[in-house]
Amino acid sequence: MMVKPAGQQLLLPVNGLFIWGTLILAMLVNMLPLGRLPGAPDWLLMLLVFWTMRQPLRVGLTAAFFFGLTMDVHQTCLLGQHAIVYCVIGYLARLMHRRVLWFGYWGQALQVGPLFFLGHLLDVLLRLALGGQFPGFWWLLAPVLETALWPILSWLLLLPQMRAPERDDSRPL
Repeated sequence: MMVKPAGQQLLLPVNGLFIWGTLILAMLVNMLPLGRLPGAPDWLLMLLVFWTMRQPLRVGLTAAFFFGLTMDVHQTCLLGQHAIVYCVIGYLARLMHRRVLWFGYWGQALQVGPLFFLGHLLDVLLRLALGGQFPGFWWLLAPVLETALWPILSWLLLLPQMRAPERDDSRPL
């Protein structure tokens, strides 16, 4: 259990169905037939980073690997391309999760921004190494958008945990 910095609200426990439901929803959003623009944010990567940092015992490298394989099959790319990217970024998110959670939403965005950039860079390098085409420099827009969306996404995903618990006058919390 981690001691919270001063001024941060204590959160209620998160429901496991909510975690997996949001991950599946993010995967489905990534699977929408929008032509998968190179600058579009990878919603599944963002949620994997979020839940790996917030709930490292529930969401980890196994989930990242299987979601990555699912994205590989859906996008008909080399089997394991997304799985490698999601596992590497999930591992790095797990390494830095204790430090990142001490910051506010915007401080966290600055901390995870390089993770998003590294994830997309690794994806592009794997694609090029395997004979794929260079997607242009539009891929640089995706980590910028993901970093900018991080505070909003974090607030929305933590909102169900911030609801007021039953008021009890004998408890100081």
